[in-house]
Amino acid sequence: MYDKAKFKNLVHYICAQRAGDPSSLGATKLNKALWIADFRAHYLLGESITGARYVKRQFGPVPHQIVPVLKELENEGAIAVKEVNHFGKVKKEYEVKHGTSIDHFSEEEKEIIDWSIKLVCDRHTATSISEASHDGVWKAAEDGEELPYFTVFAEPGKITTDELEWAKMQLENA
Repeated sequence: MYDKAKFKNLVHYICAQRAGDPSSLGATKLNKALWIADFRAHYLLGESITGARYVKRQFGPVPHQIVPVLKELENEGAIAVKEVNHFGKVKKEYEVKHGTSIDHFSEEEKEIIDWSIKLVCDRHTATSISEASHDGVWKAAEDGEELPYFTVFAEPGKITTDELEWAKMQLENA
């Protein structure tokens, strides 16, 4: 179930964690930090942190609700979104106007969130994290299609002849 307040707080928190170096967080990295935190929580805890819907976009999974939530944070004066030149391309940066609370999150969620931020922002470029998010599930989806949380359990591999025969039997008996 989507929890808008929690999602909004998570967006604000991620931006605040990178406030000391706004160049380390653009739109691509923000989207990936959100996606990784929610999907990792689903994998480890049995449910996502925010319940946000993630959809396939050109550069990987994106939370469907990100644009209105960023606008809301801007309108409230919590953040300012700036467009800057980054190696000849336009990049969004997030200036945090005031701090945020992490009281909405459990200790387990906080650990997952902080781990996700460090992974995305400290160990990847926007390009490398975007490429890493292009897994089999993302490749199989159409642009704009929802990427359900249960897909975090998908394992890449080949379908065996036995599995294919079983699936055909299931379809015939349906």
